[in-house]
Amino acid sequence: MFDSGAAVAAALEAAGADLDDAQRQPNGVDLTVDAVFEPTEPGFVGRDEKRVAERRELEPEEGRYRLDRGTYVVRYGEPVRIPEERIGFVLPRSTLLRNACTLDTAVWDAGYEGVGEGRLDAGHAIEIEPGARIAQLVLAEADHHGTYDGVYQGERL
Repeated sequence: MFDSGAAVAAALEAAGADLDDAQRQPNGVDLTVDAVFEPTEPGFVGRDEKRVAERRELEPEEGRYRLDRGTYVVRYGEPVRIPEERIGFVLPRSTLLRNACTLDTAVWDAGYEGVGEGRLDAGHAIEIEPGARIAQLVLAEADHHGTYDGVYQGERL
């Protein structure tokens, strides 16, 4: 069962997020763009180690990110705290999809705290303003043992 948007908003506000009314949705909370990055070298995912690729932060031009077709990393503008007994999913907003773009974010486990990132795939050139709402976080009840304690715990808090 998915939580109400009010419950998701309460979880984000407990983590320090300053949400405006437009971000509050019936079934979740909209996440905004804080920064956009372009990978500059290969990363690595091994059995026992990993390395996130080096990347450069893109600067908005005239108040907008002007993105050509390609793959980027976006950092969300809101700190997140996934409550125990919950799991977080981030989905793209429909306007992003209608502009031939999509967004992927890994599952956010119970107990995760941080300012997360996602992969933005621009299937067509697009302009995005900093602070624009591009994703929606939803929370669902999850039966599990333990909480997240990985290397990304507390990222950018």
